[in-house]
Amino acid sequence: MKHFFNSVIVASLILMQGCANVPEPSAFGPVPNENQLSVMDMETYAFLHYSLNTYTGEEWGYGNEDPSLFNPSSLDARQWARTCKEAGMKGIIFTAKHHCGFCMWPSEFTEYSVKNSPWKDGQGDVVRELAEACKEEGLRFAVYLSPWDRNHAGYATQEYVDYFRNQLRELLSNYGDMFEVWFDGANGGNGWYGGADETRNIAPGYYGWDKTFALVRELQPGICIWGEHSSGADLRWCGTEAGFIGDPDWSLLKKDEPCTIDMRLHGVEDGDMWITAESDVSIRPGWFYHESEDGDVKDVAKLMDIYYKTVGRNGTLILNFPITPDGLIHPTDSTNGAAFKAMVDKVFSENLAKGAKAKATNVRGNSRKYAASLVLDDDPESYWACDDGTNVASIEIDLVKDVTFNRFMVQEYVKKGQRVKNFELEALVGGTWVRLEDELCEGQNGLTTIGRKRIICFPDVTASKIRFTVVDSKACPLISGIGVYHAPAISKEK
Repeated sequence: MKHFFNSVIVASLILMQGCANVPEPSAFGPVPNENQLSVMDMETYAFLHYSLNTYTGEEWGYGNEDPSLFNPSSLDARQWARTCKEAGMKGIIFTAKHHCGFCMWPSEFTEYSVKNSPWKDGQGDVVRELAEACKEEGLRFAVYLSPWDRNHAGYATQEYVDYFRNQLRELLSNYGDMFEVWFDGANGGNGWYGGADETRNIAPGYYGWDKTFALVRELQPGICIWGEHSSGADLRWCGTEAGFIGDPDWSLLKKDEPCTIDMRLHGVEDGDMWITAESDVSIRPGWFYHESEDGDVKDVAKLMDIYYKTVGRNGTLILNFPITPDGLIHPTDSTNGAAFKAMVDKVFSENLAKGAKAKATNVRGNSRKYAASLVLDDDPESYWACDDGTNVASIEIDLVKDVTFNRFMVQEYVKKGQRVKNFELEALVGGTWVRLEDELCEGQNGLTTIGRKRIICFPDVTASKIRFTVVDSKACPLISGIGVYHAPAISKEK
């Protein structure tokens, strides 16, 4: 018996030594920084659009709107925060200043702000109330500051750039830690401009983004910047406000290459910077509240479709909730938002592959440290890895019994780069391997990129085994998670 235990100990030591001698995979290509990882992990967060446009019925204010219009009867930032949290949002980005130039905080650099409105006799600060509400609800906070200002007399001169940076310093210094700062891409055109009532165009480089971004990072080291990628932004606009990200989607761009719409949608496979795609979409047709749109609020079916095409395509989702003239989020928006979270929770509450058996065609150094089973352990820091040079490999998941499912989720260990270019998914149905395709990728054959998270949607299938195959990869694949789920049927939006 003593000899037996000694043999076990020796074998264990040999196995541990073998694991220790297996080299960790090297990073391949650009990788996300800690700030980017933090925002990517949020997955869903909210926009709140609220300004003088709420009272004029416009989407883009002209800059000559009277501050006295801003006098909500029931403004409740805590209702906003609760609504967003109940909708599954992990944070809120607030429009501190939209294109009209009206400031939702009492900026010391302009008179065109809430301090000259009747609301709270000019003593109110919407930004502060929301920042405090987010803190109470455990949500992260961020601001949108429009670079374009149709009110400021100095717009298109250096005077305005200094003003813009002063306001940025106010916002990033006085309202606590922020996870993001959002700069709209709309710039230049007609406006009031302090009474000039004219069109002003700006030259490339007018805003001096390099200096502006440096200021942001000085004031908020933990922040992510949305903006022009050539100046060092962390997040990119996906190129559309319709609620989808391209397929394929690479979290990469090239630093000195102008970003086309196609690049915004799909990224660049051989890019040299990590920049995650971010999809911004409103729960209504417009960004600001319009009573005429009360019957056009996106329902659960549409919101789930958006979720699959954004978060499920390696991106993040910003869902906008407009604020009503009374200062609240409309009940329909709140109800549909909460139903959206409930459906996401319902779909992904049970991983049908939990407890399944997994085997792979290749395991790095035959080490348990990189075993196929790690894709099912719910630990984002563990992953299945292949040997260097092995860019084609499969994992077979034995569900033990027949299981009905219609969703498949897979994640790469992106801390070491985005690698997979194409993959296949098959299910063993009645003894025959059947290939599964993503029904949300209209007209496209094959499954492409993965990144942080990829969700594949298909009609119900009943199978006892699933086979996931990396068909092409830029380097040995690193897969940190796999999930199998069954989504209930929901009615489509009319």
